[in-house]
Amino acid sequence: MESIQHLLQYILHIDTYLIAFVSAYGALTYIILFAIIFCETGLVVTPFLPGDSLLFAAGSIAANSSHALSIQVLFLFLTIASILGNKVNYLIGRTIGPRVFAAKKSWLLNQKHLVEAHQFYEKHGGKTIILARFIPIIRTFAPFVAGVGYMSLRQFSTYNVLSAVLWIGSLLGAGYYFGSLPFIREHFSMVVYGIIAVSLLPPAFAFIWRKTAAI
Repeated sequence: MESIQHLLQYILHIDTYLIAFVSAYGALTYIILFAIIFCETGLVVTPFLPGDSLLFAAGSIAANSSHALSIQVLFLFLTIASILGNKVNYLIGRTIGPRVFAAKKSWLLNQKHLVEAHQFYEKHGGKTIILARFIPIIRTFAPFVAGVGYMSLRQFSTYNVLSAVLWIGSLLGAGYYFGSLPFIREHFSMVVYGIIAVSLLPPAFAFIWRKTAAI
């Protein structure tokens, strides 16, 4: 429980932690951000990593000339991390996915999240790879499910690159252009809540729609 509280505090104040890290380690920040984005998109055991809020915070810090982050380098590094992460996740799904789905329980994966991602994929097909980028947890499991469903590597690669550019570009850009505003800096925790809420709206609406249709 305490670790969850620490994680929540980290996510809500990620701008403060990131500024401190940039000040202490400079260009090494690029490698750390690369690793976080890669792990969130590439490893199905780390869906809890703060992708959306991290990107927004990184963009806002890059807008401040006193910090050693370049928005262009961030976009390049994090887009590559996102593409590679999804690709690895897809290949893992293709390799071990069928056995994971066949098992009633898995110590490695959250079966509930896996089923939700599978249902999302069944409904939206290839577009899932793009849509899922903007939905926490679903974004981590979607490439894995695509690999299980044997979407062709060529088709997956097209959606993968496009979705990475849209996801990284939109959130970095939003942070860069709006994150430096005094109101945003002073109420960053509320902005993070807003980002999380907006990200969760699509699956929430889909859940309500399924329940309503079943009545």
